[in-house]
Amino acid sequence: MPVLFVLSLVLQFVCLVHMVRSGRPYWWAWIIVLGMGLGAAVYIVTQILPDLGNDPRARRAARGAIKKLDPTRDLRKLRDELSRAETVQNKMNLGAEFLALGEAKEAEEIFAQCLTGLNAHAPDLLLALAQAQFAQGKARETHETLTRLIQLNPEFRSNDGHLLFARALEALGRADEALNEYAALEESYPGEEARVRYARLLITEHRIDEAKSVLEKVRTRVRVAPKYYQKAQREWSDEAGSILQALR
Repeated sequence: MPVLFVLSLVLQFVCLVHMVRSGRPYWWAWIIVLGMGLGAAVYIVTQILPDLGNDPRARRAARGAIKKLDPTRDLRKLRDELSRAETVQNKMNLGAEFLALGEAKEAEEIFAQCLTGLNAHAPDLLLALAQAQFAQGKARETHETLTRLIQLNPEFRSNDGHLLFARALEALGRADEALNEYAALEESYPGEEARVRYARLLITEHRIDEAKSVLEKVRTRVRVAPKYYQKAQREWSDEAGSILQALR
């Protein structure tokens, strides 16, 4: 059977399934079936592609695919935007992209340059600077930056910032202080990362029973959570399971 004919049948089947699931008028079936490959192509262009353009999940998937094929595409775009308008927001966007690409040193330099004038105390900038510092293994500088952030912005709240503060303390060998911060995050952090990191440090400090209790909570929370949460937290849930298995 010719390859093009098989491909045409597959496309027709996909189009018919989409037509039924999306509630399109059934007269489309005649166009798809009688028109063979051309009919399927018309349906894809006029009905499926617009749907994909309006679907956030499809857009995210498309962006992810483009990112893998051309990792520096967004970086080039952000550099162009900065050359057109040298604003703090454009600099922050560029710094964030450097950080996402693993170029933490460049990100740190950009964030540090932004901390001037009216933005000298900006909490979002200070947090971004701390993240770039921690990504380079600069635990002391990270702790200093976050301490400055807290002092200058006592009302500022960030779960990611709180977790980073705990991790910086842990990296500095200040285990008791880090455990206190992780304990505070155990019920408030909107994911399982903080809990798993808390359990790891408890194990390091030979508090095995407490670590087991935290890890069991992780597994239970994920097991009873909606599918989207299970998918998002699979990495941390799997790690909790692996640690529990090792402890047994």
